[in-house]
Parts: sequence; structure tokens; C-alpha cells
Amino acid sequence: MKNEPTSNITRAELIELLNEDLAGEYQAIIAYTVYSQVLKGAAYTDIARELEVHAGEELAHAIKIAKQIDYLGGMPAVTPKPVITSNDPVVMLRADLENERTTVGRYRERIRQAEALGEYGLSETLRGIIVQEQDHEIDLSAALGIDVPPPIKPAERKSDGSNDGSHDGSHDGNQLKDLYAPRR
Repeated sequence: MKNEPTSNITRAELIELLNEDLAGEYQAIIAYTVYSQVLKGAAYTDIARELEVHAGEELAHAIKIAKQIDYLGGMPAVTPKPVITSNDPVVMLRADLENERTTVGRYRERIRQAEALGEYGLSETLRGIIVQEQDHEIDLSAALGIDVPPPIKPAERKSDGSNDGSHDGSHDGNQLKDLYAPRR
């Protein structure tokens, strides 16, 4: 394997990383639920309805991840990552987009790790989740009037797997405004 952490990962480390992913799925459920109800105005009617659908899909992802954690012998986490809130709909949508983008990158890495351990069922489960997460990226990018940002590569992440705080809620809404430029 090219990446040492992937080839040398243990089952316990994989469970820990999957629990971080599960916390991100909980975060997404909460964010989509809240955002779908607080986005106001004609410009946001369609995306608000779509966010309700996304919340249900994220719940399904959480159940699948929890099932895999249990299968691997771990206990699924119960605490979500922090959710960014704002009175600015664009800040909320950008936060969701950044979270989806980071999630896709994490799951791509998780697939490599699962396969290094011979956990092919987990890697197939994650591939199915990525399909929906990428659809969420497309929907959010369209609502923001921007192109879908490129995926986050593992090298862009810190050693703990985060993307300079972008997926853990440690940034504020003003930082998110600068992440993506609108289409011109």
C-alpha cells in the first residue's frame, strides 16, 4: 500500500475512525433537520425540501455505519460533531457542503483502510454511502450557484484525519464565506 497508515491500520483504529465518521453523520442529520426548517424565502423553498430528504438519507448512513462498527466489535458513538448555525442561509449551505466534501474524502480513505484489513463488506457499504454524499454535494453546490468543489485528498488533512477543522465545526461562518467563489 502507498499510504502507511492505511496498510498498517488495526481493527481498533478502524472502529475509532468509523466512530468519528458516525459523529459526522449525526452532525449531518441535525444540520439538515434544522436547516430545512429555518431556511426562509422563495429562493430556498426547493433546497429546504431537499434538505429534509438529505436528513433521512444521513440517518440511513448513520445506521449503516453503526451496524459496521458493531460488526467489527465496537460500540457505536452517541455524540455528534458540532453543528454550525447562522442567520445567513448561504453560511449554512456552505457549512453543509464543506461537511459533505470532507465526508466523501474520509470515506474514500476508509474504503482503502477497510480493504487493507480484508473488510470488503464495509468498503462496499461505504461506496454506496459515497454515491449519496456526492449527490448531496451536487444539490448544495447548485443551491449555492457554484461548481462542485474538488474532493479533499488525504494529504490535505491533518494527521488526525480532519481537514484543518473544516469538518469538526471549529470554524465560524465568516471563514466559510471565503471557501467557495460563486459561478460567474
